[in-house]
Amino acid sequence: MNPNKTQDKILIYLKMNGQQTASTLAKEFSMTGEGMRLHLLKLEEDGLIFSESQIKGVGRPTIVFSLTGKGNGQFPDNHARLTVQLLQNIRDLLGPEALERLVEAKKESDYLRYEKELKELENLNEKMERLAAIRSREGYMAELEKTEEGWLFIENHCPICSAASTCQGFCLSEIENIRKLLGQKLTVERSDHVVTGDRRCVYHIRES
Repeated sequence: MNPNKTQDKILIYLKMNGQQTASTLAKEFSMTGEGMRLHLLKLEEDGLIFSESQIKGVGRPTIVFSLTGKGNGQFPDNHARLTVQLLQNIRDLLGPEALERLVEAKKESDYLRYEKELKELENLNEKMERLAAIRSREGYMAELEKTEEGWLFIENHCPICSAASTCQGFCLSEIENIRKLLGQKLTVERSDHVVTGDRRCVYHIRES
């Protein structure tokens, strides 16, 4: 994917922000409505996006555009098929205990890698911003939003989705690592989850 190519930029924007109208996209990319519709038509012909009508109140239906499965497939998946096959082989040949040890080892490795980059930071907000930057670097397209109750730690893409679907332990370990990295006094809850069909993973972080 080329972040300098307009159609790839549109795919990235839809990935980060969910379904959008043509007019909103045209405004975002500073182009005419007709110009944007030509890009959207090409993306739809290529099977990367799809359109649907939404009725909101009175008046004409609104047409919104979203990524298809093929469109989502343009983003990193960390060699999904091979990963799933290896996990299944470990479970079948060595047993579920071996798979649990593998998940635990990955959790510890991830924690040490993140902790090394966060340890010099004392401010909680700075820690979360740094963690979001690290996760984005790894393909999670992460962002942080401040709310009245705390923060939303959002991951717009899951590059290990196939592995996580095969073994839920990977997802549980990520929540544990976030809590451990940012402080045990924080409450970390996941509301949206890619593995269950949501568009993105969203963690609600609050101070206890």
